[in-house]
Amino acid sequence: MSSRPQPQSRAAYAHFSPITTRWMDNDIYGHVNNVTYYSYFDTAVNRYLIEAGVLDIHAGEVIGLVIETHCNYFSPLAFPRNVEAGIRVAHIGKSSVRYEIGLFEEGEPQSAASGHFVHVYVDRVTRRPTELPEAFVQALKALQVPAAA
Repeated sequence: MSSRPQPQSRAAYAHFSPITTRWMDNDIYGHVNNVTYYSYFDTAVNRYLIEAGVLDIHAGEVIGLVIETHCNYFSPLAFPRNVEAGIRVAHIGKSSVRYEIGLFEEGEPQSAASGHFVHVYVDRVTRRPTELPEAFVQALKALQVPAAA
């Protein structure tokens, strides 16, 4: 059994968010540059939270700050193909959340990349950690996938 990271299947994720690649996402080698994958992670998670009605990026009292990120790359993504970002929540703490994201070329069964990031939720003004509001926790629980997935 290999400890080397492997692509994930779509069944490993609770929610999918479409992402349109842009011309500027490609690098000189003709594929999406590695740093852009992190932007896709952030876009997918924040889009979900906004659409779930629990994140107000302009005036909400609670905001998420990224404190950890990681990504494994398995196959290239490139403009002009579309990406589907699978999202799941691996851990909900008192003020933190570990999101796990799989990036899939549109229609593909295995992830081209898989990674995670951890948000610590803080008070917008003081920037001190704050307990997640109950509505937020409920939206996050909807992203949890049973361990067997």
